[in-house]
Amino acid sequence: MSTTDVPLYQPEWLELREGADAAARAGELLGPLREWLAETGPRTGGLVIHDLGCGTGSMGRWLAPQLPGPQRWVLYDRDPALLGRAAARAPEAAADGGRVTVATRRGDLARLTADELAGASLVTASALLDVLTRDELDALVSACVGAGCPALLALSVVGRVELAPADPLDVELAEAFNAHQRRGGLLGPDAVAVASDAFARRGAVVRVRDSPWRLGADESALTAQWLRGWAEAACEQRPDLAARAEGYVRRRLAECAAGALRVVVHHSDLLALPPAGGFATGGVR
Repeated sequence: MSTTDVPLYQPEWLELREGADAAARAGELLGPLREWLAETGPRTGGLVIHDLGCGTGSMGRWLAPQLPGPQRWVLYDRDPALLGRAAARAPEAAADGGRVTVATRRGDLARLTADELAGASLVTASALLDVLTRDELDALVSACVGAGCPALLALSVVGRVELAPADPLDVELAEAFNAHQRRGGLLGPDAVAVASDAFARRGAVVRVRDSPWRLGADESALTAQWLRGWAEAACEQRPDLAARAEGYVRRRLAECAAGALRVVVHHSDLLALPPAGGFATGGVR
């Protein structure tokens, strides 16, 4: 994840998916997070939340209004244009009306250290883990553990999609897409399992919950854009699929336009909490 001017995601795509992301995120993880934050006691100046790979800031817009007290969000992204959008659209108030402020940092998340996270109340990210390598994820986990702060890491792909009505090419495209997600040593669909193990080995208490997109007629624009990108990535991985995929995408887009296509894109959300006595023993729940 080197620093570069080339954005990993286009802002139009991030904005198109924001509603589906908000509906999918595992809200049941907020209870344990709020409890942990309350048990650690009030912090001078309120919560300090580091949002990694913030994109247009959708995680902050979803999460800040659900946590109480003043909040300072530190937004990280390698794309300065996305950082500007995220800062401009940051929420103004917490759940209890507390003030929310933001700061931005452009840089390489692979070099994030515990020192940079010193004083953090929470580290969060959305759709990030699956585009990391094992070494990058290990460094991220080490930084969070070293800083003694929780991590809420949402919407990582897990390699399963369901399309209805079914088509004979669904499985083949899904397998090719998953292989594409693992290209160049990226973790792709394995990211949540690898992250869970990495946090648990360092003593964190880990909770993982499903966070699927459920796309129907009301999300036809998102479904169509997802479908094109999904098939394109699959064909990039396996060029021999291209001829069959062309007709497949045409049929699927027609179904989508008619409101007849239903898609479930499976993700997982992960919450890693430092145990009450510090990092010594942990596990996955």
